[in-house]
Amino acid sequence: MTKIDIAKIKQQVCADIDSRSADLISISHEIHAHPELNFQEKFAHEILTQYIADSKLKVDRGAFELDTAFDVSVRGGNGPTVAVICEYDALPGIGHACGHNIIAAAGLGAGVALSALAELCGGNLRLMGTPAEEGGGGKVEMARKGAFKNIDAAMMIHPSDQDLARMNAIAIQQLFVRFEGLAAHAAVSPDRGKNALDAAVLGYMNVAAMRQHIKPTERVHGIFTKAGEKPNIVPREAEMDWYVRSDTIESLQPLKARIAKCLEAGAMAADCTISFDWQKNTYADLVDNLPLLTSYVQNSAQMGRALTTDLLPGTGGGSTDMGNLSYLVPSIHPMLQVAPRGVSLHSAQFAEFTASKDADKAVLDGAKIMAMTAIDVWLSETLNSDVQQAFGDGVVPEGVL
Repeated sequence: MTKIDIAKIKQQVCADIDSRSADLISISHEIHAHPELNFQEKFAHEILTQYIADSKLKVDRGAFELDTAFDVSVRGGNGPTVAVICEYDALPGIGHACGHNIIAAAGLGAGVALSALAELCGGNLRLMGTPAEEGGGGKVEMARKGAFKNIDAAMMIHPSDQDLARMNAIAIQQLFVRFEGLAAHAAVSPDRGKNALDAAVLGYMNVAAMRQHIKPTERVHGIFTKAGEKPNIVPREAEMDWYVRSDTIESLQPLKARIAKCLEAGAMAADCTISFDWQKNTYADLVDNLPLLTSYVQNSAQMGRALTTDLLPGTGGGSTDMGNLSYLVPSIHPMLQVAPRGVSLHSAQFAEFTASKDADKAVLDGAKIMAMTAIDVWLSETLNSDVQQAFGDGVVPEGVL
């Protein structure tokens, strides 16, 4: 068999992406102009899957029993299977302030370009649309249905205010809390009431005091979503919404127990009852596969984006359901700069930059870097074995699924 020139194959895939640049940028802008919340991404799903179909690829729309998921499978031989991941949901009120339009278009470009080379390279491709990253846990839902079985490597890119190979994505679980007391007239007969709002406020204060004594990498933040109807009615019900975050999905468990005790103490002090609703789709911490990441970094340098595989301080605290995938499949989640340093993700200001010229460049650079990295997995004599060795035995901690 004639040895394939990897450098030429990479040039070929980059040229393919360049030939699609107008389409990819247009799709990014269209998704940006039509922001949709998690599990409601009908416009994005349609525009992405139609482009895939127009590229003569078979696409499974509404894959894995999720209306706005999609899956493309291209078999090119007996080599490794690489998954390129797309996200495309937006945020309430501020649209694409996390830049998922960029993620979608870059993934689309990489996937379609790679599909034309899979047979030549003897590799296999999955191009996967994963809805509801913003709190819905779309990848977790898909994983429970077996979506990511028999995949050797998975990758996606994410916009940011700087180029990073790694981000410190930590574990998170959402908690809904309900306090129930007894209504009474707040002026005529307050002694007959049990104030659920007092219970919630006391619980909140307990958590606030506890935050002084948690690890610097842990985060706990909550809001009141129900706090009574009128000032002259002792509140019978109060409700809260909390995010609880820790370094890893394993260290999250004891922190959850501490939070629960703080809130229970508030209920006890106000003589109210309390109920907890921990959301099922816990987001795990992100475990980067270093051999795969090293390949990405080398390819990124060709695009003029110099990176290090070191985890830089002050570059994290957020969470993603890509973390769950990283426990199931060797994965990477690098960041591409689209906004000036200091512009925060999940802000209206960042949303403005996710349809900028720098964002357009990130779409094309991200597509090319991922495609070249996938080619390394397919054609390198040692990379896939190094990736699998670094991944280990694939033990999945409790809470990942």
